[in-house]
Amino acid sequence: MTIALLEYSLSSQNHRVAGFEVPGDEQPRIFSTENILSETELDDLVKAAYRQIFNEQQMLKGFRQRFLESQLKAGQITVKDFIRGLALSDSFRRLVYDSNNNYRFVEICVQRVLGRNIYSDREKLAWSIVLGQQGLNAFIDALLDSEEYLSNFGDTVVPFQRRRILPQRLQGEVSFAHMARYGTDYRDQLPQPYLTALRGPGYTGPEMSAVRWKWQKQPSKVLQVLWLGLFFSGSTFILLLFLATLFRF
Repeated sequence: MTIALLEYSLSSQNHRVAGFEVPGDEQPRIFSTENILSETELDDLVKAAYRQIFNEQQMLKGFRQRFLESQLKAGQITVKDFIRGLALSDSFRRLVYDSNNNYRFVEICVQRVLGRNIYSDREKLAWSIVLGQQGLNAFIDALLDSEEYLSNFGDTVVPFQRRRILPQRLQGEVSFAHMARYGTDYRDQLPQPYLTALRGPGYTGPEMSAVRWKWQKQPSKVLQVLWLGLFFSGSTFILLLFLATLFRF
């Protein structure tokens, strides 16, 4: 039996306060298919969607979902469907889902899909139950089909961090792009060769296999001199052979 989403109280955040400021350069640019006039603008919309879901440090050519892009450009799917495809892609699963626990993954998805910070630990727990019981697909669908998403972004707008900058403040909130894609628990499981100076006094993480990384070590001075000698002697021999052949004919 599916457990209903736990109730959680809303905390005070910028996006819950109505804004009356005049739109300017400090406000986020809205990417929507409702005002797309050219192919270049549609390409910008696609890039904005990748930037929102994958963040800058994960925007690699190998992670592009070309089939989804072609469907969006042909009008076969909406922006909302495109966002769903990116969040359910194998690249997003490997980069974000597999490298985080459920609680941190929920926090990341709320930031990137709903455009706001998590309200409380109870909301994090509520969405984590949905993720753990119904799976990744159902969790992403629940976010995209929520009243909050539909009322703010609908089917045509690329999600963005809502009201990050307020005119009354000298400095805006830190963007969600600054949040690392994995937490300390996953980081401590990664091999870390030759980083003794960066480890804390209580570091208990794994050591990198010396055999695995032996090929990356700097060669000894003797081998470097030997290699240079072979290089120059070989180059000299080839040059002399070329000159002898040239003057012979």
